[in-house]
Amino acid sequence: MGYTEDLNFIHFAPTKVIYGAGISKDVAVELNALGCSRALLVTDRDLSANTDLVRKIKGYLGENCVGVYDEALPDSGLHIIDKGAEIGRSLGADSVVSLGGGSAIDTAKGIAILLKEGGSIRNYEGFQMLTRKQTPHIAIPTTCGTGSEVTYVAVVKDWDNHRKLLFGDYNIIPDVAILDPELIRTLPPKLVAATGMDALTHAIEAITSPQRQPLADALGLHAIRLVNKSIVEATKSDNLIPKGILLLASNIAGIAFSNAQVGLAHAIAHTIGARYRIHHGLANSIVLPYVMRFNNEVVSEQQAMIAEALGIRDNLSETELGEKASEKVFELAKMCGLPTRLRDVNVPENELLECAEIALTDGAIVYNGRPVTDPSEILQVLKAAY
Repeated sequence: MGYTEDLNFIHFAPTKVIYGAGISKDVAVELNALGCSRALLVTDRDLSANTDLVRKIKGYLGENCVGVYDEALPDSGLHIIDKGAEIGRSLGADSVVSLGGGSAIDTAKGIAILLKEGGSIRNYEGFQMLTRKQTPHIAIPTTCGTGSEVTYVAVVKDWDNHRKLLFGDYNIIPDVAILDPELIRTLPPKLVAATGMDALTHAIEAITSPQRQPLADALGLHAIRLVNKSIVEATKSDNLIPKGILLLASNIAGIAFSNAQVGLAHAIAHTIGARYRIHHGLANSIVLPYVMRFNNEVVSEQQAMIAEALGIRDNLSETELGEKASEKVFELAKMCGLPTRLRDVNVPENELLECAEIALTDGAIVYNGRPVTDPSEILQVLKAAY
């Protein structure tokens, strides 16, 4: 299994996870169990303007909701978090409830920091910068990919410099995650697919990380099985069962990568997402097969395990199975109707080297299965994906 005799690790998964169709109606019960009664509901403009989900969750919270902050955006910005915290403070909020995709949940994580610590969110960039538990937070995801409802990381865009900043701290992991497949019933098919491929990337990169460990491997492998089983049907049908399975896969993969980390695919996705406004899950989906090929000579044992989880049963060598796994990931994205090349999402070919140089500075690069020390190595992957 590739573990060494001196294996040691910490596996931290403190979030209470609640799953079930319609279970979001219990949000006030969970809030009160945390000793809170004045929640700021943090969500995004699209959900607020184009669905009835915000109205429903606000109704479920009842008098426990002191206000709604619906200014989270895809690639939510530093200034958005600062403003939300100011509003929450003025309303006397003692907790946050986030409703939405990864950006809304990450916005709420930032607001939770500032309600406790004050200042600007920029002051807390980095890893393990906090010394105490932050404002109580209940996360209700409405997409099936980020796993942010159980992770210790928030990704926030610095809009002025077109960079994504990482905030990682065990003190910002949400207290409760409410997984309600009813809330993703009407998610557009392309978003189901892109967020599902994001979950797959989390699981695969957790397993190939140099910080991998048995518990994260177990979670990651099962998340891969669930994504493989459900993503195509979840994308193409209204059936709630595969959508619920994909939502669970996202959550499980979130716990896996929160303990084992992610690698080069995420370093590239953070870079091209910030520069060209490409959805994070879609960016991961495009580059993941090529990262897997790049990594294969170093992590073929792990990628052979991934191949088996993807349903590949061929009697091949580990290296050959690793190649098959990358091909299967490419095919899944294609079957879901997602773009599969960087040129398809308007990444300029003449800027690939600059993207490679920026990706090399991303924190995720440290945890790639194959060590990356030079932009030319990343450029190799980008050219293959182009």
